[in-house]
Amino acid sequence: MMFNAIIDAPFGKIGIRTEASLVREIVYLPASTAGFAPDTPLAREAAAQIHRYFEEASMHFDLPLASRGTAFQRRVWRAISRIPPGEVWTYGQLAQSIDSVPRAVGQACGSNPLPIVVPCHRVVGSNGLGGFAHHAGQNFFTDIKRWLLAHEGVKIA
Repeated sequence: MMFNAIIDAPFGKIGIRTEASLVREIVYLPASTAGFAPDTPLAREAAAQIHRYFEEASMHFDLPLASRGTAFQRRVWRAISRIPPGEVWTYGQLAQSIDSVPRAVGQACGSNPLPIVVPCHRVVGSNGLGGFAHHAGQNFFTDIKRWLLAHEGVKIA
């Protein structure tokens, strides 16, 4: 995978991929991944905003984002983007807000190419944390979700 930056995060690394003047993808990577400084002004700005989020969970991202995914996925991602820091919605609540069903919302959440910026970690299961990035159970990705929520002041069992 080619990234325009791989930056440190409290839970590992984050890969940032840009395309022309848009942020195309943000990827969670293990701490063992070699990092490198942003190689474009946009990657530098994305890295700066992500670092600012790590310092202040309530900050608002302002990045030009690539429009990817199906029309339904983009609708889910827009709805997710309206969930404020420190607040969580269940998959069911989010589904109801866009006239859909929880399973479809969960699939769209898991396919989000811009986590943190489009805060899919703020969508949880009705009985707990739920999955993350198409991974369920205790693993690297759910540990990240738990860290992000704790960073925003949310505790999920």
